Amino acid sequence: MNKDWSDKNKKMQTLISKEATFNEGIKVLLELRSVLFDQITSIAKNFPPEAFYELPFGDGEGSHHTTLAWSLWHIFRIEDIVAHTLILNDEQIFFTGGWKKKTNARIITTGNELSADKMIDFSKKLNVKATYDYCKAVMNSTDRLLKKLKFADLKNKFTEEDKARLTATNCVSSDESSAWLIDFWCEKNLKGLIQMPFSRHWIMHVEAMNRIKDRLCQKVKKL
Repeated sequence: MNKDWSDKNKKMQTLISKEATFNEGIKVLLELRSVLFDQITSIAKNFPPEAFYELPFGDGEGSHHTTLAWSLWHIFRIEDIVAHTLILNDEQIFFTGGWKKKTNARIITTGNELSADKMIDFSKKLNVKATYDYCKAVMNSTDRLLKKLKFADLKNKFTEEDKARLTATNCVSSDESSAWLIDFWCEKNLKGLIQMPFSRHWIMHVEAMNRIKDRLCQKVKKL
């Protein structure tokens, strides 16, 4: 894990754990998210369309065994679902903004369920520019949520009713590769969700995106 990002993430966790330093911790979290999104922006704006549907590490386990397009989609579909359906109990940015049509997405889920072939096909059809715009809209919405949080909110827990609401959206596939997400999220309190998916999940996938783009660059240099 990138040391600077990891250190900032650890600092954030320490700070939000105490009421006296909670606001400072949220500030550090927002700074971390901004740095990570700069990485996403650099990739989204500087690589050609074909780079976003290539699978340079092939099929396999690990976040780098994906496409750049899928990574963009996955990070922010999860964040949108968790922030809006689970925490705020309101409509996801994806639906209020008409992003399914804008992104030309063939799914509304997190994408965990896609096989390698289906991931490539999904990525080829995805409008990357619109997907990046969706990512930015979700980030901005979540940042507003984070700025409004109070220390006491961190202990908020989730119920069977919350699980049912998540299931009813059909935004998490019933496939075994995805269905576990609902229990995973709902077993955490709000403090746990700040870590996954609002910070560490970003780090994990942005690092994977950097590995993917570096491998793609190496392939081009060998031509």
